Amino acid sequence: RQGSELAGWAMGRWTYEGIDLNHNFADLNTALWDAEDNDLVPHEFPNHYIPIPEYYTFANATVAPETRAVIAWMQRYPFVLSANLHGGELVVTYPFDMSRTYWKAQELTPTPDDGIFRWLATVYATANLAMASGERRPCHYDDFTRYGNIINGANWHTVAGSMNDFSYLHTNCFEITVELSCDKFPHASELPEEWENNRESLLLFMEQVGHGV
Repeated sequence: RQGSELAGWAMGRWTYEGIDLNHNFADLNTALWDAEDNDLVPHEFPNHYIPIPEYYTFANATVAPETRAVIAWMQRYPFVLSANLHGGELVVTYPFDMSRTYWKAQELTPTPDDGIFRWLATVYATANLAMASGERRPCHYDDFTRYGNIINGANWHTVAGSMNDFSYLHTNCFEITVELSCDKFPHASELPEEWENNRESLLLFMEQVGHGV
């Protein structure tokens, strides 16, 4: 109700329990990279369908009920393509979201399927009316038009426990993040325009599910 003019970037980010759902999934990246460094992949440690660490399943683990519900949903249905929608920027990001060098805030960290992820992100970004507009201006200080309005998540800012990385490593689902708009809280009157900006992108993205082996 405050509208975008009076709401900061952190408004609505955390649940009632104080958990940021966007960073609440199990960190499978660190376990994989440690195993790779010790030459344990793939004969002793898998590089896909990585199991959830035991600590994450404990009753006292800081895992939101919403996160547990989504994980159960992902395990029940074998999704292969997914997108989660955010606000506050105009860009499409793709895994990995966590930088391989743990102390680096930004580092290009591609997956073995980087070409496919870049294609999926590009399909969405090029059909998005706001991103593709010739009058497009940066939302903040990052000019994503230089990169075609897509970026490797870790090369933007590192995130441990993201849904994208978890989906990819735990269930083999190819998931991207779509930052829909510079405005995190558009007014009701602006929603029809937001829908038009994203309608074709959503349809084209879903069609990519047919591009497999």
